[in-house]
Amino acid sequence: MGVLMVIVGVFVMVLCMCTAVLRWNEMRYRKKGLPPGTMGWPVFGETTEFLKQGPNFMKNQRARYGSFFKSHILGCPTVVSMDPELNRYILMNEAKGLVPGYPQSMLDILGKCNIAAVHGSTHKQMRGALLALISPTMIRQQLFPKIDEFMRAFLSNWDNQVINIQDKTKEMAFLSSLKQIASAESSSVAQQFMPEFFKLVLGTLSLPIDLPGTNYRRGFQARQNILKILGQLIEKRRDSEESHKDMLGHLMRNDDSNRHKLSDDEIIDQIITILYSGYETVSTTSMMAVKYLHDHPTVLEELRKEHMGIRERKRADEPIEWNDLKSMRFTRAVIFETSRLATIVNGVLRKTTQEMELNGYVIPKGWRIYVYTREINYDPFLYPDPLAFNPWRWMDKGLESQNYFLIFGGGTRQCPGKELGIAEISTFLHYFVTRYRWEEVGAEKLMKFPRVEAPNGLHIRVSSY
Repeated sequence: MGVLMVIVGVFVMVLCMCTAVLRWNEMRYRKKGLPPGTMGWPVFGETTEFLKQGPNFMKNQRARYGSFFKSHILGCPTVVSMDPELNRYILMNEAKGLVPGYPQSMLDILGKCNIAAVHGSTHKQMRGALLALISPTMIRQQLFPKIDEFMRAFLSNWDNQVINIQDKTKEMAFLSSLKQIASAESSSVAQQFMPEFFKLVLGTLSLPIDLPGTNYRRGFQARQNILKILGQLIEKRRDSEESHKDMLGHLMRNDDSNRHKLSDDEIIDQIITILYSGYETVSTTSMMAVKYLHDHPTVLEELRKEHMGIRERKRADEPIEWNDLKSMRFTRAVIFETSRLATIVNGVLRKTTQEMELNGYVIPKGWRIYVYTREINYDPFLYPDPLAFNPWRWMDKGLESQNYFLIFGGGTRQCPGKELGIAEISTFLHYFVTRYRWEEVGAEKLMKFPRVEAPNGLHIRVSSY
C-alpha cells in the first residue's frame, strides 16, 4: 500500500509540473493583439501533434479558433492562415515585411544560398540564374531531349517484374535531374550521390536537434558529403576546360552570355535546390498518378488513348518531341488532378521581418506565417465533388489560371520549375502506359501527411501492354 501511495504521489506531482509548464508557456505568448490559439510545450511546441495528426490537427484548431490562429510548430512560434483571400495577399506581398520562413533544419541542410532562404536582391539574382536554366528555350532545346533519352532507358526492362513503384519513382526523379545537371558525369557519381541525397531529404523536415541518430544530424552530414562530391566535380570540370551543355556547364560559364554569375558555394546550393525541389514533387506525383490510374480504369483508358495516338505517328524506337509534349492536354490534366487530390504541397512558410498587422491581429517580428493551402484543394465550391479523381475538370484551361490555384505555390515564389516537372512526369507516363499494364500487389497503406508516402512501399506487378 505504501509503494502504491508513493507511485500515485509521484504521478500527481509530475502531472502538476506538466500542467504548470504548459500554463507558463501559454502565458509567455499571451501578448495583447496576438491571434487566439495554443502553444504547447516549451521548445517543442505542438510539433508532435502537428506531424502525427496533420490535417486533423489543423481542422480541430480551426474549429476552436477560426481560420487564423497561433501555434508553435517546427521550432518556431507560428501563425497559421487557412483563409484563401488572406493567403493570396500574403503570397503576393513578400516585399512588405514578409520573407521565406522555412524551418531552420531545411535552411541548414539546403544551404544559406538556396533560393528559399534568400530574399531581396539576392533572391532576384538566384532566381534569375535558376530561370535561365529552366527557360522554355532551355527545356525545349537541351533538357527535354535528355529527359526523353533517360526515360526510355529507365523504363526499358520492367516486363514481368514486381516492383516498388515508390522506390522506382524516387530513383527516376533523382537520376533524371542529375542527368540534366551533369550529363557526362551523372552515371559515375550517382551511386555515391543518391544515398546521401535521400538522407538529406529526410533531414529537411525535422526538428533542428543536433544529436547522433536524429534525421537532422544525418541530413546535415549528408550535406557535407554532397558538398565534397559537387566540389570535386566543379574542380574537375574547371581543370579540363571542356565545354558542357548541361545545367552545371551553364552555371559555371564565365562569358558575357551568363548574366547571373555565381560563386562556387552559390552554384552548389543552386544544384542542391534544383535536385531537392524537383525530386519531391516529380517522384510523388508520378507514384500517385500510377496509383490513381490503376484505381480509375476510364481515366487510364483516356490517357493511354492520347499517348498511343502519339506513338502511332512514330517508329518504335523514335523519341517524343517538344510538339508531342505540348499536345498532351489530358496528361497535363491528370498531373494537376493528382497533385490536387494527393496534396503533395500542404502550404508555404513566410517570416515577418518587422511587427505587422494581419487580419486585425499584431504579428511580432520573427514569427512564421504558415500559409496552409491544403483545404483549398477540397473546397466543393471550387472543385465540385472534390474527393473524386476527375482530370476532365482541368480540360477547361480557365481553372489553371484561377486565383485559388496554388498547387505550385503563388506570388513571386511560384515554383519556377513547374513546366520542367510537368515535362518529366509526362514523359514518364508516356513510356509507362504505352509499354506496360500493371496490377497492385497487396493493399499497402498510404500516408498523406507530412509527406505523401507508402511506408511499406507500393508494389505493382508489371507486364507488357
